Amino acid sequence: MSEKKLLEVIATSVDDIVQLNDSGADRIELVSALSEGGLTPSIGMIERAVEVSSLPIRVMIRPHSRSFRYSKEDLEVMVRDIRAVRGVGASGIVLGVLTEERWVDTEALAFLLAEAKGLSVTFHRAFDEACDLEQAFDTLLQFPQIDRILTSGGQATAVEGISMLGRLRQRSEGTPIRILAGSGLSEDNLADFLAATGVEEVHFGRAVRLEQMLDGPIVSEAIRRIKRSLQ
Repeated sequence: MSEKKLLEVIATSVDDIVQLNDSGADRIELVSALSEGGLTPSIGMIERAVEVSSLPIRVMIRPHSRSFRYSKEDLEVMVRDIRAVRGVGASGIVLGVLTEERWVDTEALAFLLAEAKGLSVTFHRAFDEACDLEQAFDTLLQFPQIDRILTSGGQATAVEGISMLGRLRQRSEGTPIRILAGSGLSEDNLADFLAATGVEEVHFGRAVRLEQMLDGPIVSEAIRRIKRSLQ
């Protein structure tokens, strides 16, 4: 495992992108509709974000928030979005697909990843709805393009999922996949969380926004404090 700990932060606008580049974040997840858990942003936003950012940007590929099960037409839309993301030069994508029985949908995943050549891939918190997280992890190892799993350990928050996150982190040793912990982390609980799990990458959303509001502006000093605590 690498020694450097990394901070990924959600952006919902180009203004967020500019501020995150000035605040010390390491990686950006670009989404729209944060109130729905994040959907695919417009191509115009993606293009401009890539133009102004020196940080790697991973773009959410999620056409709707109804579930993590997708129809044939949904998957066709997602493939076109992946193609567009690749075309504008973003570093990666964020996606997740499950079957009705809550297993990783390997057929749908293979279909999507065939269009993602050259992109880094995060499997997002659809992972937390899988019926067996450790088996889901092993399934995702079959897909070399996937290098991150964003997870709260199957619980509402990463702090509640701390035991599973520790096991997943151990399971990831010696594999291409890194565990990216997110949901419910804060400046106050981060140090204890990292010590307990050994996780090296963390994901922040509204916890770095003014008054922790989904539509609040990013607080740059909060990001700087978190980065100092990761060193």
